[in-house]
Amino acid sequence: MDLSSLWSGFIASLPAVVGGIVLILVAWLVAVLVKNAVSKGLKAAGLGNRFVQWRLAESASQAEATFDTIGQILYYIVWVLFLPGIFETFGLTSIASPIRDMTTTALAFIPAIVGAIIIMIVAVVVSRLVKQLVYSLVKTINIDKYVAKFTGNKVQNGQSTDTIANVLSWMAYIVVFIPIAVVALETLGISSIAQPIIGVLNSIAAAIPNILVAVILLAVGLAIAKVLGDLVKNLLEGTGLNNLFNRETGTSAPNINISEIIGQVVAVVVGLFFTVEALNALDLAILNTVGAAIIAYLPNVLIALIILGLGIFGGRFVGDLVNKASAGKWVGEIVKGAFIVFSVFMALDQLNFANSIVNMAFLFIIGGLSVAFALSFGLGGRDFAKKQLEKLDQKIEEETHSNNDNNQF
Repeated sequence: MDLSSLWSGFIASLPAVVGGIVLILVAWLVAVLVKNAVSKGLKAAGLGNRFVQWRLAESASQAEATFDTIGQILYYIVWVLFLPGIFETFGLTSIASPIRDMTTTALAFIPAIVGAIIIMIVAVVVSRLVKQLVYSLVKTINIDKYVAKFTGNKVQNGQSTDTIANVLSWMAYIVVFIPIAVVALETLGISSIAQPIIGVLNSIAAAIPNILVAVILLAVGLAIAKVLGDLVKNLLEGTGLNNLFNRETGTSAPNINISEIIGQVVAVVVGLFFTVEALNALDLAILNTVGAAIIAYLPNVLIALIILGLGIFGGRFVGDLVNKASAGKWVGEIVKGAFIVFSVFMALDQLNFANSIVNMAFLFIIGGLSVAFALSFGLGGRDFAKKQLEKLDQKIEEETHSNNDNNQF
């Protein structure tokens, strides 16, 4: 090996090596200075408390940790900016060129990123201001208190909940935030990422009016349903329907507030109509189909409830009459049970609830009871049947003689 040529090569490359080392030291020095300047400068400016006030951090220590992270990020960014020059100084152009291209593209994209960040910060600040304004306004009007009184919910310690105020304030936040967020995404200019997100946000923004209409319809509908339900309940209570129903069905059965039941049914039906209309306001095909199916099925439900109510009322009424006539409790209970069973099966049939199975079960129950009654009454209860028939015949004769005597007078 020629030592003179090796030494000549070393001497020739020495300036490049020294220049690279010097550039590395400069890069390290600049990176450290930038890191410390940003981290300590933000801390010295007292921005930690400002971050806590702006709710960007939970505590001052967390804000300071964020400043350190920002300084560390800038430290690495400085190194990335110096790397192409360092590699070129050492003659590694094949490595320096991709890094330089990447750095150039990133630097060209920085204004768009900064603009998007600024717009997003504005969006958050403005949305929070609007949210707080709406919350304070609704809280001042005290809508939750009126809603609690209207719906009959109890107010704890004289204070109502803030449910309505929170919902309305967050809705205002979303309404303000979404359009500004769309502008921020458009500022980035990344069509492959921004366009799908912008499409989703535009769809949400377009649906907001329909959602507001649906919420208003639902709120108004529930209010009207509550008013009509209470009105019907009070009107029926004023007519004495509860006393009439409980008097006619006897004192042995527990009292039923029939007017309250009817009022609740009316409230549910009216509220259901408004709920379906609110679903239609959303203009979603599947919800429209569900709403149409509910409305179409509603008459069957109402008729089934009427049948069931008449069955219970008729069973109590006829059962008590039978109890009074026969001076026996078990006969009346059987009559009540028969009425209720008939009404349940008729209601299920009206609801189109497995018609074939319901009809078959009903026939089996009636057939089984008939056979059991015939066997027990015909084979094991002949003496009992004879006594009951004799009592019935004697009672009929006594009533006939009594009527004849009254006619003579």
